[in-house]
Amino acid sequence: MGACGAVIVGVVGPCSSGKSALVRRLRDDGYTVREIRQEHSEVPDMWRRITNPDVLIYLDVTVECAAVRERLSSPSSWWQHERTVRLAHARAHCDLYIDTTPLSPVEVYGRAVKFLSERCEVSRG
Repeated sequence: MGACGAVIVGVVGPCSSGKSALVRRLRDDGYTVREIRQEHSEVPDMWRRITNPDVLIYLDVTVECAAVRERLSSPSSWWQHERTVRLAHARAHCDLYIDTTPLSPVEVYGRAVKFLSERCEVSRG
């Protein structure tokens, strides 16, 4: 079991922000983690309805970087709406925000684990 025991961690963010990679790494370490595909819903608090996590991690990425990660010549037309409208509520209520644009998956993972470790220590103390 991860350092946070029974704490449920939710990971949300736009397409190509690194959600799947982070979720896999955290699960491998024993965390109870859910990848929340909020970006496909117009319901502002779908992240809460789907999972209602104890800790919400929001991964962000620029539209230009997302296009490169998806191997597209230009960003998808819906991408900006996804980020600014569909994910606005989750971003406003997240416990940890990480802009993954300049980071490797290992660096994103490191920031998430550091935050979760510190958060769990505070809750135990």
